[in-house]
Amino acid sequence: MQKAANAGWLMNIVTVFALRYGTMPRRRKYKTNADRQRAYRKRNRQRAWLKSGSSEWETPQELFTDLDGEFHFTIDVAATPENAKCPRFFTRQEDGLKQIWEGTCFCNPPYGPRVGRWIKKARESARRGATVVCLIPARTDTTWWHDFVIPYSEVRFIRGRLRFGNNGNPAPFPSAVVVFR
Repeated sequence: MQKAANAGWLMNIVTVFALRYGTMPRRRKYKTNADRQRAYRKRNRQRAWLKSGSSEWETPQELFTDLDGEFHFTIDVAATPENAKCPRFFTRQEDGLKQIWEGTCFCNPPYGPRVGRWIKKARESARRGATVVCLIPARTDTTWWHDFVIPYSEVRFIRGRLRFGNNGNPAPFPSAVVVFR
């Protein structure tokens, strides 16, 4: 008898809700508020390298000109024929990670989960005598930043957000110039 009374009471609440708001209450999708928040964060997690649909960001010419005036680059180790900043460059097909970096190298690597591999290669090349200047996202919370950037390089944080290539919008991440010698 108690169960039937509870069912009637619940039916009255649902009926009042439906009459007041013109709709039936929505069934709960998540058991707890923490589950709902976790799902929301997962859905809305933004990865900067995926926002534009590309992991390649063309170096702003003014920034490159300033850096080239200081370092006099001999090779761009991560470029495409369309965005290469030096007469000598490695393309995606040549895979700059498999090449020997010598002289004064400029590196604006593809901004994705493989940035750490490029930074590790820059560090190794500097140990062999090259000077490598990298334009990278300032991801100070990553393992590669702590393992290779902090202990082995000079870091120059860029104030504000860069505007890459012909894109009118600023980058969705901060940037840094990292020098390995």
